[in-house]
Amino acid sequence: MDAHEASRRIEREMLILARHQEMRAPRGARGGDLLDRSAYVLLSRLEVQGPMSIPDFVEAFGLAPSTFTRQTSALLQNGLVERTLDPDGGVARKYRITEEGRKRLSEQREEMVTGLVHVIGNWTPERLQRFIDDLEQFNTDIERLTGRPWPRLE
Repeated sequence: MDAHEASRRIEREMLILARHQEMRAPRGARGGDLLDRSAYVLLSRLEVQGPMSIPDFVEAFGLAPSTFTRQTSALLQNGLVERTLDPDGGVARKYRITEEGRKRLSEQREEMVTGLVHVIGNWTPERLQRFIDDLEQFNTDIERLTGRPWPRLE
């Protein structure tokens, strides 16, 4: 199999994986308190990196400032982030995750982890490690190519 054919198969599996992630929890089971994908990603980034400004988000994700203005406004309205002065003394305001944001992120992450346990619970330790290593390599290769690494907690 060449790289092109492998890429076609990987694309298809990534599409299916994204679909499964969207179906991770019934929307009615918890009411309206599920974070949408963009909120989950931004809160996760703030959790690991600390306070970020709109230009920081633009640099980290490579999207337009208006995207982050909209997303951070929604997070502010829901009490999941707060605006703060730059701890490094810069002039730009930064967004910091609130305790409510941490709580909601933690709850939703735990639901996702519990769901994954149901999928991989009977995998061998060797298979688990191989899958994790391959997934990390895939992501770090993408980050290297895009120049946008994701900070990881060790």
